[in-house]
Amino acid sequence: MSEQALALVTGASRGIGRAVAEKLAAQGYKVVGTATSEGGAASIREGLQQIAPENDAIVLNIADAEQTAEALKSFLADHGTPAVVVNNAGITRDNLFLRMSDDEWSAVINTNLSGVFRVCKAMVKPMIKKKTGCIVNISSIIGTTGNAGQANYAAAKAGLEGFSRSLAQEVASRNITVNCVAPGFIKTDMTDVLPEAQKEAILATVPSKRFGQVEEIAAAVAFLAGADAKYITGQTIHVNGGMNMG
Repeated sequence: MSEQALALVTGASRGIGRAVAEKLAAQGYKVVGTATSEGGAASIREGLQQIAPENDAIVLNIADAEQTAEALKSFLADHGTPAVVVNNAGITRDNLFLRMSDDEWSAVINTNLSGVFRVCKAMVKPMIKKKTGCIVNISSIIGTTGNAGQANYAAAKAGLEGFSRSLAQEVASRNITVNCVAPGFIKTDMTDVLPEAQKEAILATVPSKRFGQVEEIAAAVAFLAGADAKYITGQTIHVNGGMNMG
């Protein structure tokens, strides 16, 4: 790319977020990753600067409206308007519905749905001024299929996809795309600790008979961020090995 483009990747300390940040950095973007702690940001910065010294990281807690507003204001002042925003940060608070507390429900909705709203609210206005940009929101197969014990997470991810389609309609005329990538079961530190019996039960539902790799999610994000996807907006790309073919 002739002028180095800027990418903001939330929740970049591990797993999918880290893979996305590293993929974009390897493609020549200046990448700023986020974590909820100074230690996490330092780890991201160290890793990304091994790819290129201009990469950076900031502390961002998308569950905190005030901190998010201040952190992203500083981000824009320090780095400028991003060409790409990847909303990956999120949490789980799993519980069966009859046992789910108000706090477990609210925490997931506040972070996984309202948190994305906050980031987009801060980024869309400067993107509109530049008349270009790409937003990729990381959803989940659970937003489509649902999952026992994850009513809060399923609701947040389904809501995220509806939010993305609506925002896409509002900003398309300004050359801004908004899409989702919905991973299936991906090999991460979270899936690594599952009991073997549970892993086998999951794999029995996946036609590809394997867990996905974080690099495969990163590749889908990088495609949506690239020039070849400029006419794709308001879509959800499912990356799940055939587990859901809706």
